[in-house]
Amino acid sequence: MKSVSENVFRLLYEKGMSQKEFARRTGIAESTISDWKRKNTNPVSDKILIICEVLNTTPYELLSGAEGKGTRSRENSTFVIEKDSNLGQVVVKYQNMKEDQQKRVLGYIEAILEMER
Repeated sequence: MKSVSENVFRLLYEKGMSQKEFARRTGIAESTISDWKRKNTNPVSDKILIICEVLNTTPYELLSGAEGKGTRSRENSTFVIEKDSNLGQVVVKYQNMKEDQQKRVLGYIEAILEMER
């Protein structure tokens, strides 16, 4: 069975993603990623989910190297968004709102979408 870091590098290669891009998107230091390869170490457990999101894979595939095709898997309902992007700024501002303000924003979005239909 391949190590987690070997699976990370395999997925990077398959997706044509550089280590630099991967580091930028995950927030993991480039030197740490290089250490995985050079020192044959693995990512720490608290980084597994963000790695899976960025590489568009499941923890099962990342940890085992096997594609999870069973019926027990569920659709991923998590997004990875860069804070500096327009959408990231919307999310940050939304999170800082009170609950009633958040509900109003969602109502506005629904109303705008209805106008387009």
